[in-house]
Amino acid sequence: MNVSRQSKVWVAGHNGMVGAAVTRRLHAQGYENLLLVSRQELDCTDSHAVDAWMGRNRPEMVIIAAARVGGIQANNTAPAEFILDNLLIETNLIRAAHANSVNRLVFLGSSCIYPRLAKQPMAEDQLLAGHLEPTNEPYAIAKIAGIKLCESFNRQYGCDYRSLMPTNLYGTGDNFHPENSHVMPALMRRFHEATALGAEQVTVWGSGAPKREFLHVDDLAAAVQFILELDRETWCQAVAPQQSHINVGTGTDVSIRELAMLMKEVTGFAGEIVFDSTKPDGTPRKLLDTSLINRLGWQPTIALEPGLRATYDWFRKNIEGLRI
Repeated sequence: MNVSRQSKVWVAGHNGMVGAAVTRRLHAQGYENLLLVSRQELDCTDSHAVDAWMGRNRPEMVIIAAARVGGIQANNTAPAEFILDNLLIETNLIRAAHANSVNRLVFLGSSCIYPRLAKQPMAEDQLLAGHLEPTNEPYAIAKIAGIKLCESFNRQYGCDYRSLMPTNLYGTGDNFHPENSHVMPALMRRFHEATALGAEQVTVWGSGAPKREFLHVDDLAAAVQFILELDRETWCQAVAPQQSHINVGTGTDVSIRELAMLMKEVTGFAGEIVFDSTKPDGTPRKLLDTSLINRLGWQPTIALEPGLRATYDWFRKNIEGLRI
């Protein structure tokens, strides 16, 4: 299949941080027939609604960026919704894609699919090699199921469904809720408010010891386009037989303590940083092995500090309309 930029491409979840970045990227790269439908117009957890919409619009390619996402607190307090909603979304979209002869599909997952104590950096073959991190296990299981759905349709029906597993994301359009967001936007909001109030200290959840890898969402969008356009022969030669997933990240990580110090500098906070070790740390380290996608020809272009400064500039300009 040769990908045409006149193809009808459905970006499912185009209003979320990832979906919006993918939509911006594809528009900028000349894709003229993007299919975009809001959650209010189409509930992707409703199989009948998805079937009817897909049958009417007949996308040629599908990018699944729709998902229920959140940080440690959100995953801990709503595990049923995190596993159920994500299973429903991916099942409905992947099944309907096959029923409507979609030529190519890209499913977006998460690095939390890998075991809590996986060998570092985590290569694709670490999937199902050990126990998951308990704080986000339901979400991770749903994403693993999505990978296996893609693999199974590829194996049984000869489909071309690919899964992209990004590391921790940040950037334009993030969720800045004080409890339900991921670590990067949560810290950004906390330091911003402390700076504005002239506070003497900022409290950071956990010990500060865990290490995390961060990828700007615009880099992920570029990777999505790269994988979407990669010819099938190259893809099949690169991945293991019947495997559908590939990692995307920067290949470098920082401790939460180092991240907090960088956030302090970016926001201009002058006080003290205190670490609350009563809060969960989560997985000790999550660094992806990105050698496979790098060998295929993709590399990230946005380093952490400039990416963080650009995100903070955007945050300050758009704070009134953010999800906080």
